[in-house]
Amino acid sequence: MRDRINRFMQGRYGVDDLNKFLMILTIVVVAASLFIRIPGVSLGISVFMWLMLILIYFRMFSRNVSRRYAENLKYLQIRNKLFHRNGTTDRYHKIYLCPSCRQKIRVPKGRGKICITCPSCRREFIKRT
Repeated sequence: MRDRINRFMQGRYGVDDLNKFLMILTIVVVAASLFIRIPGVSLGISVFMWLMLILIYFRMFSRNVSRRYAENLKYLQIRNKLFHRNGTTDRYHKIYLCPSCRQKIRVPKGRGKICITCPSCRREFIKRT
């Protein structure tokens, strides 16, 4: 049985970060629809839910891998702009700007108050990491 599923999925796109986001969004909408009992709104929510499920399965079983990859890449760029400050995803470092020359300086997190020396203008300033 597992071999049949693997053969069926060969050449298809599968699940990526955008599909996971769409699944979570659909689950949230379904949970919200349990509390909303307005007839017109309830119908709209159920139509939205079915359209999302169709889109999720369409993306998952699609053979146009390059197109789905481009969609996921665009989603990841938008997500990174919204949730990651200064364009960094590094959780072990913090980025500060030099007060005089505005140079970005990366320092390790969790060191307490440290004296930071800017590499370009040599100005020293104290920040908490």
